[in-house]
Amino acid sequence: MIRFLEHDIADRKFIDLIRKMLKADVLDGGKVLEHEVGSPQGSASSPTYANIYLHYVLDTWFAIKVKSECRGDAYIIRYCDDFVCCFQYKEDAEKFYQELPIRFAKFGLKLADEKTCLLEFGRVAVKNRAARGEGKPETFDFLGFTFFCSMDTKKKFFRVKVKSCRKKTTAKLRMLNLWLKEHRDWAVKDIIDRVNQSLLGHYHYYGVTDNFKGIAVFQFMVVNLLFKWLNRRIQRKSYTGMHFETD
Repeated sequence: MIRFLEHDIADRKFIDLIRKMLKADVLDGGKVLEHEVGSPQGSASSPTYANIYLHYVLDTWFAIKVKSECRGDAYIIRYCDDFVCCFQYKEDAEKFYQELPIRFAKFGLKLADEKTCLLEFGRVAVKNRAARGEGKPETFDFLGFTFFCSMDTKKKFFRVKVKSCRKKTTAKLRMLNLWLKEHRDWAVKDIIDRVNQSLLGHYHYYGVTDNFKGIAVFQFMVVNLLFKWLNRRIQRKSYTGMHFETD
């Protein structure tokens, strides 16, 4: 990390400050925990260090070396430690897939095997799979969305579309269900205000083109959870369906 930073930063005092932060121990429950590798977990600066590290380990390497050796176009989209790489030709993708673990190991990093794979995707993939008598192209999840191959509304042009990732949505509903169970004794207004905040955040992130159905289903499931737990506040049902919708 320090060598990477020294490549672009000449201020020695600034580098020394970062070196001290990287070596700082962690205070957990009044106990000092020493760490030998990596940046201190929980530090406000740790995400920045990780982003800088991957900039040199992955982004720069991809832009300078990988792309220059590809026969066709190649792109990388990265957010923090999640990334997707796109290649025009299969052989370029397979070569990168073999070289990536070696590159990461050189810098003490390891790929998450359960999240790493090669898949056929895009406009050409649709045609090739149809010619082979296979089904639709595979989908992939990235940053909470599922990306899939489709067409425009008039069925004339190819489009990549997105929808809410089912795994992420299920996890959020599970967490909300647990929260409602633990806080059902709150005043109804406070519960509704808190749930509305969650819904608003969900809409702001997932409210993108093609995903109206996804956020509508999520809202429906949230309302059902509210109905379920508000009706368990007392022995008899607090709300009927019509009464609940009116409130």
